[in-house]
Amino acid sequence: MVIQHLSLSSLAPHACLSQLPQETVVDFYKSMTLFNTMDRILYESQRQGRITFYATNFGEEGTHIGSVAALDPTDLVFGQYREAGVLLYRGFPLDLFMAQCYSNADDLGKGRQMPVHYGSKDLNFVTISSTLATQIPQAVGAAYAIKRASSDRAVICYFGEGAASEGDAHAGLHFSATLDCPIIFFCRNNGYAISTPTSEQYRGDGIAGRGAGYGIASIRVDGNDVFAVYNVTKEARRRAVAENRPFLIEAMTYRVGHHSTSDDSSTYRSLDEVSYWEKQDHPIGRLGRYLATRGWWGEEEEQAWRKEAQRRVMEALQKAEGRPKPHPDLLFTDVYQEVPPHLEKQKGAMWKHLKEYKEHYPLELYEE
Repeated sequence: MVIQHLSLSSLAPHACLSQLPQETVVDFYKSMTLFNTMDRILYESQRQGRITFYATNFGEEGTHIGSVAALDPTDLVFGQYREAGVLLYRGFPLDLFMAQCYSNADDLGKGRQMPVHYGSKDLNFVTISSTLATQIPQAVGAAYAIKRASSDRAVICYFGEGAASEGDAHAGLHFSATLDCPIIFFCRNNGYAISTPTSEQYRGDGIAGRGAGYGIASIRVDGNDVFAVYNVTKEARRRAVAENRPFLIEAMTYRVGHHSTSDDSSTYRSLDEVSYWEKQDHPIGRLGRYLATRGWWGEEEEQAWRKEAQRRVMEALQKAEGRPKPHPDLLFTDVYQEVPPHLEKQKGAMWKHLKEYKEHYPLELYEE
């Protein structure tokens, strides 16, 4: 079943939101705005040359918070590279976000990944890979293992509509259906695959329409409506776990920012287009107006929270900048239980080079 552009809270706002208490809705808003603040500051940090790369999530905050809030903390998450809000909502500290982007000694990945490639075993969030769509068949395999273990868990796999054109997407969808896997495929259709608009990506009716061909229950939802995303994901998870079956969600949203700091979106879309989505249909703005209408949030709370969010992010950033880089020996660890001779030889060659040309390598910046 495919429902076109469903917006639950716009169709029946009070009926579908009555089960969410004020503190939960306020928490949605605070998470989205804190996430937005972190995005803005890290984006500016890259532009200042303080980190090497960044990808913002402007305009897609509703898909992150709405979906993860509907999951169980034990559910396994496979992200692409625009799901940092999922980790933030689950409790991933700002310090660790900063450590990863700054590749310092506190980074869980030990500085061996490019920025925004987060991961957390404790929070059931599989480390992000750069390769497009590789997480889709991996997520299906994990869901099949969960099914065989008879575990009351589900897997959610996030990807963009551009990644849905990869062969891995078709393989993953097919196998999830034939193996009856408890998995939610969450496609963020944000309008662009880097510089390619959806009008040039496919000729069919988006991504949700493909589900029927695989025998997968599918739905299209307004991704800028955090409540609609929450309701749809909650029902998808219930069915995935209770029935051991996959579910496909296509969340219609808009990528307000550039694809990444390596992209200039003004070369392929108009500023008027971006301005419309940023001002008129932004998920944070929509949720803020809802809170104001209910009398749950006002200008005083807004100013105080924005100031607090800015302080928290800046404190984490300053801490990250003051930490050393990971020890160079970590380049050779964590692949083998015992470092093999050929890697020991390479490590020795590296240290010989560093000592011979030490004036070119600021080793004092690295952890001892």
